[in-house]
Amino acid sequence: MDFDRTVLVTGGYGFIGSHLVCSLVNGHPGWRIINLDNLDYCCSLRSLESIEDKPNYTFIRGDVCNSRLVNHVFNTENVDVVFHLAAKTHVESSFESPSSFQRVNVDGTGVLLGAARSARHRLQRFVYVSTDEVYGAGLEEVFDESSPVKPSNPYAATKAAAEYLVRSYWDQYKFPIIITRSNNIYGPRQYTEKVIPRFLTLLQMNKKCTIQGVLPKSRHFLFVSDAVDALLLLLDAGVLGETYNVGTSCEIPIVQLARELVRMVKDVPDEEVNNWLEFVPDRPVVDLRYPIASEKLQQLGWRAEVSWAEGIRQTVKWYQDNPNFWLDISEESG
Repeated sequence: MDFDRTVLVTGGYGFIGSHLVCSLVNGHPGWRIINLDNLDYCCSLRSLESIEDKPNYTFIRGDVCNSRLVNHVFNTENVDVVFHLAAKTHVESSFESPSSFQRVNVDGTGVLLGAARSARHRLQRFVYVSTDEVYGAGLEEVFDESSPVKPSNPYAATKAAAEYLVRSYWDQYKFPIIITRSNNIYGPRQYTEKVIPRFLTLLQMNKKCTIQGVLPKSRHFLFVSDAVDALLLLLDAGVLGETYNVGTSCEIPIVQLARELVRMVKDVPDEEVNNWLEFVPDRPVVDLRYPIASEKLQQLGWRAEVSWAEGIRQTVKWYQDNPNFWLDISEESG
């Protein structure tokens, strides 16, 4: 079968990656979608059960740091587009093992860039998916794409370093890159180390929501389908060499989030909600909030379509319907 376009998604079994792969496979039957993933602890084969037999889907198990494999993929598959999502993302783990984050997030990105640039087939787009955490903490300031990068943890530092590496290929070779920086993305199939599935899984086990520290932390939450829509829009409408914030106005204090999920899952009276909260020691370095401006992306026509009420309803229902999808719990991360 001849395909109009070949799209390589790295980290396609991850949370965002699996939603992107499903959208591409189902929405573009004339495109070939290749998923390169090493199936790390936060991945599940069940995430892509619905599309694994589709004729336009191919899975390659492998590490983005494996230069021999990555070069082989680019030299044999005529890749037109790359969505690079493969990364280590757990903030606490990045303090414990910064070198492993350096290897995957920075070195792996370098391997992909080198292989893509040297391939015989000309690449049309290399979309690098970064994070709002590269900006560091924002109190009153709202970050736009020109704001300085000041990461405050090893995870964010490796994402910022990878961004500089990606941009250097644009500056030196006019390699067709686009960078995205998004708020906290949530939705079905997210691994339990992230704050929303962490709280939901604890509540399903009749355990309290563990809240790190007492400082008034809040996060902006973006539903996963809106994040995928932004990536698909940038595939053709994004300007090469540019960075785009993918943000939302939905900012929720973590304590308020926990209370809302307690009400939804446990259905207890208001006077008993706080009984389901437990404050635990904070992480070594914590950013209170990450406010970003997304006017640049909105000028291309993107808007977040899923309200918080609808997004969290869908998310809670999915975890209630799939209580055994993730069998273990890792530490909470914002």
